[in-house]
Amino acid sequence: MRALVQRVLNASVDAEVDGTTIRAGEIEKGLLVLLGITHTDTEATAKKMAEKIWNLRIMEDENDVMNISIADSTKSILLISQFTLYGDTNAGRRPTWTAAAKPEYAEPLVNKVVAELQQLGAHIETGRFRTYMQVSSVNDGPTTVSIEI
Repeated sequence: MRALVQRVLNASVDAEVDGTTIRAGEIEKGLLVLLGITHTDTEATAKKMAEKIWNLRIMEDENDVMNISIADSTKSILLISQFTLYGDTNAGRRPTWTAAAKPEYAEPLVNKVVAELQQLGAHIETGRFRTYMQVSSVNDGPTTVSIEI
């Protein structure tokens, strides 16, 4: 499982559903998480990823030092499934997606990460699985961290 975690001042995602664009999720200050699932991921991996995101100390404390987690800050997370995190560009200019899990396998694990974060206390917004999405964000810092479990 891979996550690209960005500290943001705000972020939103619009999804195209039945030919209509809707606002699927939106947060103010918090974390934008792009999440990729591979074939070997499990519910245990999903739980571990949720805990890692929740406790990652990249939010600024009162002294402007990255010393606290989202759990100790705004609790706001916008999580978007992103199979392209498993794109492989080693053999040319066009990525292959063979390491990305099929949607039928990935969607329940994305939902498990979301459920685990909610259980931990996160205010979580999401994109819409299997839709065309447009993501907007203002990166804070900029601060971007890659996690692989």
